[in-house]
Amino acid sequence: MSSSAASCLAPPPPHLPCSSRATLPLPSSLLSTAAAARFRPPRTAAAAAPPKGWRPARVSCFRQGQDVPTTSSSDDGASAGFDHISLRPESSRGIKRSLQERIFRFQTQRWTVPWAGDTIVQVMILWIATFWFVGSWIVPFLAHAAGFSKETLTHRGQALYSLLTDITEGLAGIAILHHCLGRFRPLPPGWFEFSLKGRWYLDVALGCLLFPLVNFLSHININLVPMSSGPVAGVSSVEQSIVARDPVAMVLYAVVVTVCAPIWEEIVFRGFLLPSLTRYMPLPWSILVSAAAFALAHFNAQRVMPLVFLGVVMGGVFARSRNLLASMVLHSLWNGFVFLDLMK
Repeated sequence: MSSSAASCLAPPPPHLPCSSRATLPLPSSLLSTAAAARFRPPRTAAAAAPPKGWRPARVSCFRQGQDVPTTSSSDDGASAGFDHISLRPESSRGIKRSLQERIFRFQTQRWTVPWAGDTIVQVMILWIATFWFVGSWIVPFLAHAAGFSKETLTHRGQALYSLLTDITEGLAGIAILHHCLGRFRPLPPGWFEFSLKGRWYLDVALGCLLFPLVNFLSHININLVPMSSGPVAGVSSVEQSIVARDPVAMVLYAVVVTVCAPIWEEIVFRGFLLPSLTRYMPLPWSILVSAAAFALAHFNAQRVMPLVFLGVVMGGVFARSRNLLASMVLHSLWNGFVFLDLMK
């Protein structure tokens, strides 16, 4: 025990003059303490060090004082505990910094766009006009010249008619892209990429988890916009084939909605429009604007809200993967989900 601890336990002996022989009666405890203090042998280096494995007791010199825990710098367990506690703020700051860097990189991602805004507007206007002109005029005119019309066909004939119309519209749209962007070839890297490599399927799986929210927005949109009295174009023939339970017609319609439509629409809206907009605005705004254009191109007020949200999801998947195959697969899965829902 150290001298400071001994001074706290017992008061120092009273100082008596040397010339006086008179002694005062003292308690035996004080006598033993004073004698021990007076005749204590000098400490050596070996005696000053406590025996190995012996730890000094914690003594409080104050009344009702709380003992302060003693720690040793050589205590591996305690030091490890303090190191662990001190690393937690650092690890949390590291995670936060990494997340902020990823968000910043996502917001600042851009494609190298060799064309200007006039080319973007030209392609989109020609694409929409071509789809309308081919589907509403050219194909019906050719069918009339062949001696039949869509209304007089059977369920299988109408399904085949829709498939051929959709293929013609898609090829016409690709021809417009090829013509308008021909003077900019070869295109910079990252344009119209298709690849089976990478982990894009994980982004597709995350996008599929949002399908219930898209369906919920669809119900809200239908309640906000009243149903039109006239028949909806492009839906009546599909519903008639489903009611008739014609398997061949349903397969043909399934090819239209799950194969053809995703390919043509993703090439235009995610493959061309979204990257082109990054020349003038950040990536999140490019995703939102391209999603709004995708929804408006369907010309259906009852599907604007879910289509905008779906376009944002598909745009995010494409922007993360830089792979058109990812957004096409997600688009195809959503159309298949809607088609199966109609078959109930």
